[in-house]
Amino acid sequence: MRRRTFLSTPLLLPTLALAAPASTAVSYAPVTPGVKLAFPRDHGAHPDFRTEWWYVTGALDSPQADIGFQLTFFRSRPGHAEELRSPLAARQILFAHAALTVPGDRLRHAERAARANLGAGYSELDCDVHIGAWRLFRSDLSTGEALRLQMQSPQFSYDFTLTPSQPLLLQGDGGFSRKGHGPELASYYVSWPQLLVEGSLVLDGKRQAASGRAWFDHEWSTAILGGAAVGWDWVGINLADGGALMAFRMRDAQGATLFAHAAWRDAGGNLRQFGAAEVSFTPLRHWSSPRSGASYPVQMEIRFGEHTLKTLPILDDQELSTSRPAPVVYWEGLVRVEGSLSGRGYLEMTGYAGRLPL
Repeated sequence: MRRRTFLSTPLLLPTLALAAPASTAVSYAPVTPGVKLAFPRDHGAHPDFRTEWWYVTGALDSPQADIGFQLTFFRSRPGHAEELRSPLAARQILFAHAALTVPGDRLRHAERAARANLGAGYSELDCDVHIGAWRLFRSDLSTGEALRLQMQSPQFSYDFTLTPSQPLLLQGDGGFSRKGHGPELASYYVSWPQLLVEGSLVLDGKRQAASGRAWFDHEWSTAILGGAAVGWDWVGINLADGGALMAFRMRDAQGATLFAHAAWRDAGGNLRQFGAAEVSFTPLRHWSSPRSGASYPVQMEIRFGEHTLKTLPILDDQELSTSRPAPVVYWEGLVRVEGSLSGRGYLEMTGYAGRLPL
């Protein structure tokens, strides 16, 4: 039987909870090499760590080509109320960001936040996280396993089933993913590329059948931003030939790369990893946000090993400005890539409107 933390009340913002005095000497679990991940257990939550997210992005082919969608659930252990026995204590905060990119139109986004046991819940045994009616969970069907993605907002809604077409991709060394040169700068990181999407999309009050491809990431950590780092640039690309590419760099306030990594699994299932010296991100064209003033390199040249790719955004303005449980601004959008490899996926850029609070 799965153990879950259930909600029983409407959505409540955890702002006051986050402002409460922190417990003394909060002890977070460290990320260490050599840990063997086990599934489905490690699809579930890891509440001893400071930060965790379950992240789904995708590109639809119907009802219209190049509609992009994102739904991310975040779990944060802020270090407050650690000594309180009440199940309603704000020891774990959940928040979620949803977005929809429509070509030739605009980015739509929505958000929710609540504390565990008071507006949100998660399983520690499998992927199952929710805030109100927004939910991401894994199910075992007679035809095999699948992920289910459900969210509703006044602007848009979707209900998607994501069916794996290939195995999990454990990033780094068996899921141990370094984020810097310091031994503490690391995460446990699991990806699931090339998920087949089927379901329904509600846009402008009209429900339509939808299909496409998606990418799933699950990552948990205690420290990933070193002292000089303000954010990162990241891509997760479902390649047109059936392969998959993940690449990122950690970046300082002047735009210099502090650390980088890439993983490329080709169409035959062969995985190659590229160290910091083999990966580069070079801005080609910037877009400036009229809201935050941040300047984002929406067209980027990414090199890894012998390959060179260029990102082409479906829309320049795919900036998310969120407020729950605290203000966070970042660029997260659907891009095409072209070059020695081609495909579609998401480019994420954080820290351009100020250091990312983690």
